[in-house]
Amino acid sequence: MTRVKATSVVCELRTEHAKGALGQMPAKRSGRAVHENRANGAAHGHDKLHIAVIGSGGAAMAAALKAVERGARVTLIERGTIGGTCVNTGCVPSKIMIRAAHIAYLRTQSPFDEGIAAAVPVIRRKRLLAQQQARVEELRQAKYENILDGNPSITVLHGEASFADSHALRVHLHADGERTIVFDRCLIATGAHPVVPSIPGLQDTPYWTSAEALASDTIPERLAVIGSSVVAVELAQAFARLGSHVTVLARHTLLFREDPAIGETITAAFRAEGIDVLEHTQASQAIYRDGEFVLLTRQGELRADKLLIATGRSPNTCNLNLEAASVMVDAQGAVVVDARLRTNVPDVYAAGDCTNHPQFVYVAAAGGMRAAINMTDGDTTLDLGVVPAVVFTEPQVATVGLSRAEALLKGIETDSRTLTLDNVPRALANFDTRGFIRLVVAKGTHRLVGAQVVAPEAGELIQSAALAIRARMTAEELADQLFPYLTMVEGLKLVAQTFKTDVKQLSCCAG
Repeated sequence: MTRVKATSVVCELRTEHAKGALGQMPAKRSGRAVHENRANGAAHGHDKLHIAVIGSGGAAMAAALKAVERGARVTLIERGTIGGTCVNTGCVPSKIMIRAAHIAYLRTQSPFDEGIAAAVPVIRRKRLLAQQQARVEELRQAKYENILDGNPSITVLHGEASFADSHALRVHLHADGERTIVFDRCLIATGAHPVVPSIPGLQDTPYWTSAEALASDTIPERLAVIGSSVVAVELAQAFARLGSHVTVLARHTLLFREDPAIGETITAAFRAEGIDVLEHTQASQAIYRDGEFVLLTRQGELRADKLLIATGRSPNTCNLNLEAASVMVDAQGAVVVDARLRTNVPDVYAAGDCTNHPQFVYVAAAGGMRAAINMTDGDTTLDLGVVPAVVFTEPQVATVGLSRAEALLKGIETDSRTLTLDNVPRALANFDTRGFIRLVVAKGTHRLVGAQVVAPEAGELIQSAALAIRARMTAEELADQLFPYLTMVEGLKLVAQTFKTDVKQLSCCAG
């Protein structure tokens, strides 16, 4: 754990591209400072607890609404577009694009092509983008803007906030001028931005981050993707299915932080679809000339029409002047919080992607809500012991709990079983048996500690595994549950049965 000055290197990684993805950051404006006293100060006649919330994404909104519900008044400060990353440039638009790409792929080819004639679809990207952005705007208005506009206990300021001290913020307003907000409690919920690697020449090129890729109204003929984690693999496959020839440069292997079998399965699926996956490959230089990207690697030159950088995300903490409040961050610039979402500074809390918590919007929202409870004199914690995760490739990747390697690092001896999908009736009926389901149990007790799934719609079954782990079920107890026949989730029961039974010897719907 280090103080803010340790974030200088992290902050330097933030480029104009990254800023643009989060909404244009206005220049600081001069003007008379307007001071707002604390909510319980007599000067304004307020007797409600005053909470300042920096940000307007999942964590910020959950916190603001819960705080108001518990009797506080809230000043919410947003420097860019209301709603944060998820609804505007992340989860929502990406899943719409991925779904459209999935439909396009099925029209091109499917396991039933012998009986259903396939045809290469015409991709009208501008129309798809219009449909995508219309839904984004609809959700932003319904789930963020309208809610904020209709809540008299929440004041929204459009501007950039930074700490003046441990109980005050300076807000440089977009509409000109500066305001000082004095608070009783503060929540930092500023999210994260794309990290851009230090590749010589890259800064001089018009590369994409995920935001620009999702907003593009064209599908490039050739797309190079630098990265190997969630955003990289999801968008690589989506663009490939919409017509791009995609090459992925992975410094290690695809999804290398997961169980190796996961990356191997996704790599095989990608290559079967014509996506080039270059493992253990890095670009030593990036050049852009005559409308073309040229990436130099040890394996030779790679040429592309567009370049997507998807190498992770870094917390938005650089411009908050955290030194003024003595808020501590880690080496990556993430605000360090405890299970109650408290920072090291009394009355200052943080939640979401700007913290040292997993970067999932549902973790952010859960953290924001719990922070609000604690900021209003409640007492609750955020339990991150069982966090399900999904990668929306095809097949999907879904995980929860510990892998075998992670359990070993924690000193937990495990046993595991892996069932390939050719043993799952739903997969056989779908004529799509790519993937596997694995359950990890603690040796001796046979309690479930983890699950890893690579399968079509894996995200729809992983929560059942999460609930089983949360309930401290054994493999035998899971195997004894009733699962509907011809569902993918039935695969969990079948894997659980394999700890004691050879499922190949069972009838297709044996209990």
